Amino acid sequence: MKSSVAVLPPFLVLDQLLQGWLLEDIGRGDRTTQSLLSENPTDKEARWIGKAPGIIAGLPVAARVFQLLNHQVNFVNITAEGAKCEPGQVIAEIDGPLDALLMGERVALNLTMRLSGIASLTNVYVEKIADLPAQLVDTRKTTPGLRILEKYATALGGAINHRMGLDDAVMIKDNHIVAAGGIGEAITRVRSHIPYPLTIEVETETLAQV
Repeated sequence: MKSSVAVLPPFLVLDQLLQGWLLEDIGRGDRTTQSLLSENPTDKEARWIGKAPGIIAGLPVAARVFQLLNHQVNFVNITAEGAKCEPGQVIAEIDGPLDALLMGERVALNLTMRLSGIASLTNVYVEKIADLPAQLVDTRKTTPGLRILEKYATALGGAINHRMGLDDAVMIKDNHIVAAGGIGEAITRVRSHIPYPLTIEVETETLAQV
């Protein structure tokens, strides 16, 4: 079964997202970390260890979180991005200034856990239909602000990315069909308004509509 190539957004786009999430979490400053380490800055090492079986997704994103806080942080993948992981398996090793490790850990972990969960569940469904003449395709039903990363995770899990947004293709759904007065009329109207080749898909509810 085919799947989409999992591609992360360029740093210009990714950094804008990550900086917003870091600001949300750190706010005016990590009062605990800054109080404890202000007079004793130090470097430390950390390990991420898997707690459940699944597909690992989001390690490059996590690495970028720490890099935005301090470029001296080293993030090394021990388990490859997109690989299967078992409980107790070392996923990544991180070393660098302790304040950056502590301030970035929650955003980095939250994103990695969410993306890994999506990739893992996607892969479960992909494997269930592996012997069928069918493909698993994702949708736009994503978390606001996380679409580009969540669709990256579904691709890592083996699914095919569908529309990233409403401007990617035409998808005529039940409400459109009702508003237009039928599938044929809906397609005719769409064709008359789109002057360039664009995929048109119709969501059907019955075999008679196929």
